[in-house]
Amino acid sequence: MLYEVIWTKRAGAGPGSFSNGIDGHLMSKVERIAADRWEIQLRKGTLDLAVLASLWPGPAYGLEILRTLERGASLVVPEGTIYPLLNRLKGEGLLRSEWKESDAGHPRKYYALTRSGRLRVQEMGRIWALFSASLNELLTPVGADSEG
Repeated sequence: MLYEVIWTKRAGAGPGSFSNGIDGHLMSKVERIAADRWEIQLRKGTLDLAVLASLWPGPAYGLEILRTLERGASLVVPEGTIYPLLNRLKGEGLLRSEWKESDAGHPRKYYALTRSGRLRVQEMGRIWALFSASLNELLTPVGADSEG
């Protein structure tokens, strides 16, 4: 299933922008498109982890999850993407859901981690931490070269 994920722009960077490359060279449109596609794929690959982690503190309904993702990870996920994802995670036994009345006058479907979901997000978080630490170590010389 294809999930659409949009990232918010930060200081002139992000999908659709033309940021400076190495040594102040402007990236060509083709280079920027390739970089944007790579970033989008990277973020799509971490969407399950982000959604599960957003539910760690406790149950939340769909729009709360979307707001948490946007605020906490600069992820803008369309409603049409989040609900199929939540249903898939529920089908995998990682989430449970229940309808609750709200002050807004209509019931909301709240999602919460199951025991399996809590174990999965802990394992995914452990793997992410190891992977990102290793990748950051590889990238250290790249960052040092671009600063000089």
